[in-house]
Amino acid sequence: MANRYFPNTMPDYSLSLEGSEADYSVMDPDTLLEVAMSIKDEVIQATWIRKGRRVSDPILYTGVLGTAFLCFKAYQITGSKEDLTLCSEIVDSCTVAAKSLHKYVTFLCGQPGIYALGAAAAKSSGDEQSLHRYLQLFHKVSKNQTLAVGAEEGGMGMPYELLYGRAGFLWAALFVNKHVGEGTIPSSTTGPIVDAILAGGRAGASQTQSPLMYQWHGSRYWGGAHGLAGIMHTLMHFPLNKKDEEDVKGTLRYMIARRFPSGNYPSSEGNATDRLVHWCHGAPGIAMTLCKASKVFPDEMEFQHAAVEAGDVVWSRGLLRKLGLCHGISGNTYVFLSLYQSTGGKQHLFRAQQFATFLHKNARTLIESGEMHGGDHPYSLFEGLAGTACLFFDLTKPEMARFPAYEL
Repeated sequence: MANRYFPNTMPDYSLSLEGSEADYSVMDPDTLLEVAMSIKDEVIQATWIRKGRRVSDPILYTGVLGTAFLCFKAYQITGSKEDLTLCSEIVDSCTVAAKSLHKYVTFLCGQPGIYALGAAAAKSSGDEQSLHRYLQLFHKVSKNQTLAVGAEEGGMGMPYELLYGRAGFLWAALFVNKHVGEGTIPSSTTGPIVDAILAGGRAGASQTQSPLMYQWHGSRYWGGAHGLAGIMHTLMHFPLNKKDEEDVKGTLRYMIARRFPSGNYPSSEGNATDRLVHWCHGAPGIAMTLCKASKVFPDEMEFQHAAVEAGDVVWSRGLLRKLGLCHGISGNTYVFLSLYQSTGGKQHLFRAQQFATFLHKNARTLIESGEMHGGDHPYSLFEGLAGTACLFFDLTKPEMARFPAYEL
């Protein structure tokens, strides 16, 4: 198990560190910004300029839309109009390339991610014509009748999860509403999909003790990408009635009660292997969902306690031998930023800074030596350097940090 991650020998936070030299061993905001800008420029060169400004993969997860997202992040942090313009340029090209991309309806892997980011960039730049065009395209996808179809055995037909399913469409709608204006994608569109996800979860839970459960490719996953954590995280952004709230809370309690003795979480229902500490599977994605739960249900202190305990797992076993957001150190670092925002605890920010400093000092050397995997798509948002650049940008303003395509 240990060969999946590097032993964490870095000093942890303690009050005694405050004001000492050790307290300043992490990267300062100016250095973080400098590194983020440098990586951003490298990603743009590799995925856009040297590709002749042509799009072969238009999706956010592995494709050049991730570069556009990185440019949008740079604009949010620095106010750079050049980055905003480049974001829009890339999104326009992705829109053309993705005309036949009808299989998935999510922010991460489908047309809605392209249209949502395009709308956000157009709104930010004051381009009303492009904003109208992207919203029209988004609304066209929203008319896919399968999105709001009933229970379907808890996972047959269109999936429910974040990466390829209905939760991923809802997240795209949330992104539009955040950046364009609340109600841009109305509740008349999202409400029936929320209801369909809850109905599917109740049907899928019939053979379990959880209020809600879902299947993807025959497995009942728990994590951020394909399972309960990602679906619950998305549902908690929408108005829920008392019954719905209790089912969401009950599902989270079900997961907490069935943690491994280590504090980590199974990747799927009945999986007894305590192995994965990733955003997609294991404690990291669930920790961020529990942070959200602690905000939505502030009287339920068990969610914050469980989130902190999951963060301890990430600190111990989260220096993965991979780079990216989905299953690497960059993604795991966001856990500490979520905990910092949720609890205000300085130790969580310190841990995030330590992980980022480890990346800055060691990642390229470890990748070159073969001790770390740089990703099958080494410049992409979720497997490679684009995600790392987003992390460094976010660390310059940690109170505003958001895990891409997961936190709003």
